[in-house]
Amino acid sequence: MNHPSLCKLWAAAVLLASILTTTPAQAQWRDEVKRSVALFGHRNWIVIVDSAYPAQTSPGIQTIVVKGNHTTLPEIVTFVLDILDASKHVRPIIYTDAELPFVSEKFASGITDYRRELAAVLGKRSAQALPHEQIIQKLDEAGKTFKVLIIKTPLALPYTSVFLQLDCGYWSAEAEETLRETINGSPKPMSK
Repeated sequence: MNHPSLCKLWAAAVLLASILTTTPAQAQWRDEVKRSVALFGHRNWIVIVDSAYPAQTSPGIQTIVVKGNHTTLPEIVTFVLDILDASKHVRPIIYTDAELPFVSEKFASGITDYRRELAAVLGKRSAQALPHEQIIQKLDEAGKTFKVLIIKTPLALPYTSVFLQLDCGYWSAEAEETLRETINGSPKPMSK
């Protein structure tokens, strides 16, 4: 075997090794999301966050890290929403940081593109904007009793996290309200 062929073989081996070492990490977070969605129910959370998001100490909070710049936060949000859309048992209540529309391009280069990408990902879905600290308090409280999965991305832009509080996918708020009124003796007619 001549020297150039040996070099090509070596290069191919290095390339294959790099693919094999990066693919499982990417597959791992995706598998963890799928596993969590199957396990989770209403009152659980899935949160997709930027790189500066703090590690939280509530016992129910699990953080996984997505490495590499090739996976974007909007791409991860899309993946998680697609998994939730395919599930029958849960649906997301979406929260974003109320601060996001006010972050200036002057201090956070790329924030305008991010807002546009996130709007495209969310499409016609309703998202509630709450102050960041208020959402963190909700997570802290939920993490005391319920599981929270945090997916930490390499994104380096402030107030870009997307918070998905899971709700029951097959039982509506209206159905719950009617049930509670019926139990309490003041029935409300069931709507069709």
